[in-house]
Amino acid sequence: MPDLARAERSWGWLLTRLGAEPFQSWEHGRSWRWGPDGPYVVVEQSPALVGERHERRSPGLNHLALWAGSPTELDTLVADAPAHGWTVLFPDRHPFAGGPEHRAAYLEDADGYEVELVAG
Repeated sequence: MPDLARAERSWGWLLTRLGAEPFQSWEHGRSWRWGPDGPYVVVEQSPALVGERHERRSPGLNHLALWAGSPTELDTLVADAPAHGWTVLFPDRHPFAGGPEHRAAYLEDADGYEVELVAG
């Protein structure tokens, strides 16, 4: 079963590093938002789960892509990510796993959710 506290540590760290601020908190979820009218991300643990782990290769959500800033900022995020529960996907092709013109990091959290951090 996904662990909300673990997800909050990994996603909370990442989203605040990318400029979001804690927005809402309730028993089974948390959210972070960019600005008063900006987009937001919700991490929620349903009490009616049908599985124990998200599988990014199954139908449904594959990953969330977010802007990470400059290549240097991306490199710093990637270096810090393992201490916050993230694993680098495709390390043999990092930071060009998305192609030679697409500098990004693909990270996976302990619950199997993938995030693509794009630099430019």
